[in-house]
Order: sequence, then C-alpha cells, then structure tokens
Amino acid sequence: MTKKVIIDQMQRSVELTFPLKRIVSLVPSQTELLHYFGLEQEVVAITKFCIHPKNWYAKKQRIGGTKKLNIDQIIALKPDLIIGNKEENTKEDISILEKVIPVWMSDVNTFDAALDFILDIGSLFGKIEIAKTLNTEIISRFQKLETIGQGRSVLYFIWDEPAFVVGKNTFIDAMLSKIGFTNVCKADRYPALADLKNINPDFVFLSSEPFPFSENHSKKFQELFPSSKVIFVDGEMFSWYGSRMLLASDYFKSFLK
Repeated sequence: MTKKVIIDQMQRSVELTFPLKRIVSLVPSQTELLHYFGLEQEVVAITKFCIHPKNWYAKKQRIGGTKKLNIDQIIALKPDLIIGNKEENTKEDISILEKVIPVWMSDVNTFDAALDFILDIGSLFGKIEIAKTLNTEIISRFQKLETIGQGRSVLYFIWDEPAFVVGKNTFIDAMLSKIGFTNVCKADRYPALADLKNINPDFVFLSSEPFPFSENHSKKFQELFPSSKVIFVDGEMFSWYGSRMLLASDYFKSFLK
C-alpha cells in the first residue's frame, strides 16, 4: 500500500492509497472510460445515468443521479476513490463526500482538457500506455474532421421552456469548434435564449440530452429561426469526453449527410 498526493483537474490535492480497488464513478462519460480501461472489478458503483456500457448499467450498484447522489449509500460502500466532475456534480454533495472519502474531480471544457483527463485517469490506474494510445487515435481522427462545419454558424439547444443554449467555456462548444462550426452564442456556459440578441445561425441543433426534444420542438424552433436548418443531434457525441470521443469521430464523419 502506497500513499500519494495527486492534483486533480480542479487543482485540488487528493491523498490516495494505491492500489485503488474500490471506485465509485459519478459521471456517465467517466464511467465509460473506466470500462474502456478494463476496470470491471474496481468500479463498484455508478449513477443511474451511466447507461454505457449496458452490462455495467444492468449489474453495477447505482447511487442516485449525478446531481442527486445517495450520499449514505456511497459512504457505506467504503470506496478508495470517488471520481466526480465540477459541472455534473453539485458542490454540496462533493463537499460532504470529500470529508469521508478521497474525491478526484475532473473539469473538462476544452478538447485538450479531455485528453488530459484521459491521461490522468490512465495514470491513476496503471493504464497510461492505453491512455496514450487512445489519445493518439482521438487526435488523429479529429484532425480529419476539422472542415465538416465549413465555418457555418450554429446554435446548440440543451433545454426548452425555458430555452437554454450552449455557450463558451463548455466541452460542447469545444467539439463544435473542433469539427469546424462557429457557435453564434458568445456568452459563457449555458445562457437562456431570451438573453441573446440578433442571432441568425445557419443551423439549429436540438440535442438528444438532457432534454427530450421532439418533432414539435423542431417545428417551434424552425418558426423562431426560419432561415436556419433545424437538426436533431446525438448529445452524447458532443458532450461525453473520454473514450466516447472515438465513437463521436465516426458519428461526425457522416454528420449532415
């Protein structure tokens, strides 16, 4: 057993005892990466939104939702490490948990931060070579996708009533930029549509998550933006960092066809 202080992506110092044998993952995309690294035995619990891989979703213990965790259940599992995310998990939940259990936090708002996250998690679990190979493949694939958007403008919706869109300093914005689109929303994070003025995007994207957009929403937004092309998009491909980025590259290849 070896103790070591690790700095997470929020620049927090986390003291861990290696090897890490009992892990709780609080974010779907991070759960998927842990599966990619082959950590079947180490991951003891996930959230109800961790739907990939299907076999983990079926048999792993679930400890609530990303923003409504079952704190007592997590503590009772006596994990060596909890892996959370600044955006997905609440500050209140993390503050309670970190007093009892080591919590490593990710903060992924850029393409490079996603690559750093993969390397960090790979390093924690002795999977650094797999992580490096994964990053090399992701970088190679995305270099071939940089002209898909052809500089065309887009407004990306994540919610309705009230309508919220994706702004700057988000991973989704980074992905849009990476495949050649220009986000017309210049505000930070996830502003309300009502706060935006004089926007006329080439495309309006309606994400499959977290809000269940339907054909009725498509008609509604087509009326709001008559000169835009309204498209339903797979939110996982735009917002899940980690190993999902490999699948995202395949998705983007056929995008807009």
